[in-house]
Amino acid sequence: MQIIHSDPWYVSEEDFPRRGPPVERWRFLLQYAILAPSSHNSQPWLFHVQPKQVELRADQTRALPVVDPEDRELVISCGAALYHLRLALRYFGFAGEVELLPDPDRPDLMAVVRWGGAGTSTDAERALFQAILLRRTNRRRFEDRAVPAPLVAELQAVTEAEGAWLDVLQGDQRLALADLIAEADDRQMADRRFRRELAAWIHPNRLVSRDGMPAYASGVTAVVETGGPFVLRTFEDSGTQAAIDRRIALGSPLLAVLGTNQDGPRAWLQAGQALARLLLLACAQGVSASYLNQPAEVAELRPRLANMLNRTGFPQLILRMGYGPEVKATQRRPLSDVLV
Repeated sequence: MQIIHSDPWYVSEEDFPRRGPPVERWRFLLQYAILAPSSHNSQPWLFHVQPKQVELRADQTRALPVVDPEDRELVISCGAALYHLRLALRYFGFAGEVELLPDPDRPDLMAVVRWGGAGTSTDAERALFQAILLRRTNRRRFEDRAVPAPLVAELQAVTEAEGAWLDVLQGDQRLALADLIAEADDRQMADRRFRRELAAWIHPNRLVSRDGMPAYASGVTAVVETGGPFVLRTFEDSGTQAAIDRRIALGSPLLAVLGTNQDGPRAWLQAGQALARLLLLACAQGVSASYLNQPAEVAELRPRLANMLNRTGFPQLILRMGYGPEVKATQRRPLSDVLV
């Protein structure tokens, strides 16, 4: 299959090699898996394709040691790719079988996915599958329009179905979270190592890259728009980004925390699958999303975030959601780059 380079997300379901060899079918399905969201658009996954199964492996060469020292967000990203693969399997007529973390001696082996016999996707699953090619992380301003309560309840239900939870913040909780986001921003931007790591994944808009974030999509507006990644690497932000993100949080039609009852790689994989599923559901309903994960990324602030929610468990991600303008797709590495 030829991928149209002007559209990094192009893939046509009509090209599914239904009569082709199993390895060829797996490679086709993986084109949907690699469209999953990932931290810094780092795409930290590798796939080992065999006739009866695919191994999903974490690509440690794409880790973010400053912002993600325990590889929590890396594993969450792998979980999102896993859900996309599960969904594609169902859409093309396979039940799919997944084994998480099958080998304790191979910590980078996230999951093994097998065909699992014949299967039939539901109408809901087909709608989610169709949303894969449409989903974007949208850091633009959202309309002043509430996300309907029935859709919010459905987002929470699909999150729970994947073994995670989604808490929607209101009132004083929303204000407290906005303050915590600003505090986390200040801490991160004061750390030269963090700024350098972030700058390494932000590319000038004119540069064609297969990973990372173009400047227009980075969300670090206060620094990048005025001087680009070089300025981000070199100078502290002095609170400007914190003020912007606090205002963005308070102005978000829906502000939510995605978490799990346990912590560790298995829970992170569950969080990633839940994230992918809720983002596709939101996209199918015309709702955009992006992230304000800073309080979950700063080790000293993550317990405060958990206490703020008045529940037991571990916050993994912070989402802002609403109705936003169309945005361009970020690039993806070609499938050949992620095959072992």
